[in-house]
Amino acid sequence: MIIYGLKNCDACKTLLKVQPQFELVDVSITPVPENLLNEALKIFGEKLINKSSTTWRKLDTETREQKPLDIIRLNPKVMKRPLVQLKSGELLLGSGALKD
Repeated sequence: MIIYGLKNCDACKTLLKVQPQFELVDVSITPVPENLLNEALKIFGEKLINKSSTTWRKLDTETREQKPLDIIRLNPKVMKRPLVQLKSGELLLGSGALKD
C-alpha cells in the first residue's frame, strides 16, 4: 500500500504511525504516476486539489484556472493529502481515509 503525500505532512505522518507498513512516496520528489493521477481525478475531481492550502493561495489566477491535472503536475504540493493506494488498487483521499 502506498501513500502519496509529503514527508513533512502531518496527516501523512499520522497515517504512517497507524499503518507503518505503508510506503510513503513524497510527491515533491517523485510525481504521482500519470495513470494513477488520472484515476484519482476521475474519482475525486476538484477535491483532489487542496484549495485551503498555502500552496493554492500562492498560485496566480492564471494557474488556478488551468485543468486540475495540469495544476498538480506543475505544483504537486497542491494535491490534497494523503492519497492512498490500497493493494486492491482502490484509492482513498484525505486524513480520514482509513478510519473505521
